[in-house]
Amino acid sequence: MKLLYRIYQLCVVVPLLLVFSILAALFTCVGCMIGNGHVWGYYPGKIWSRLIVWLCLLPVKVEGREHLDPKQSYVFVANHQGAFDIFLIYGFLDRNFKWMMKKGLRTIPLVGVACEAAHHIFVDRSGPHAIHRTYKQAEEVLKDGMSLVVFPEGARTFTGHMGIFRRGAFMLADELQLPVVPLTINGSFDVKPRMKDIYWVFWHPLKLTIHEPIQPIGKGPENVKNQMEKSYEAIMSALEPKYQGFVENPDQ
Repeated sequence: MKLLYRIYQLCVVVPLLLVFSILAALFTCVGCMIGNGHVWGYYPGKIWSRLIVWLCLLPVKVEGREHLDPKQSYVFVANHQGAFDIFLIYGFLDRNFKWMMKKGLRTIPLVGVACEAAHHIFVDRSGPHAIHRTYKQAEEVLKDGMSLVVFPEGARTFTGHMGIFRRGAFMLADELQLPVVPLTINGSFDVKPRMKDIYWVFWHPLKLTIHEPIQPIGKGPENVKNQMEKSYEAIMSALEPKYQGFVENPDQ
């Protein structure tokens, strides 16, 4: 079965992935130029993500959508298991949002241009002024009623386990007094582990768990600490047992 799955990937998935990626990027760029950026910056990417997951024949389970209020903006924070985290959240969270992502992703052909057109937020850590500009941009996005998705670890795991969380996403939530929603991703590390980026996709079910929002308890360091610690605990609690527990990530 493994050989057949790899032949299928080579002959079917790869060619269609290229076609869908080009079309999604074009629709995003052109749509954002002539129409509503919130619509064209989200739906082509959502459809693209779903198609990729379905093409790879990966089953998806989502739990916890009932916790979300459709009229509320959120800061979503998720563990970062692998490349398929993007497809799982973009395709199956069913919430319009902007990504907060590494500045280096802007250089990816097609994807980087489309993300820029869609006004996703590239994190620039080149200095204090650059970091401040990034946070101000994120604040403006959230003030418009949009939600934000952040990987607070800042880097994909090497082991499937979680590393430490950075405070940036929680400071943004504190500044605007927004609830933080933890997301637990399971399966992505097994589908496409970081150590094997140049190899095949491995078949494994994917699961996205949407936890209850963590409401602000005030404003300031205590609230930031509360939302960060409770988010970490919630995400960890829903991880598969083999990936529970802290493991240091040298990328952090």
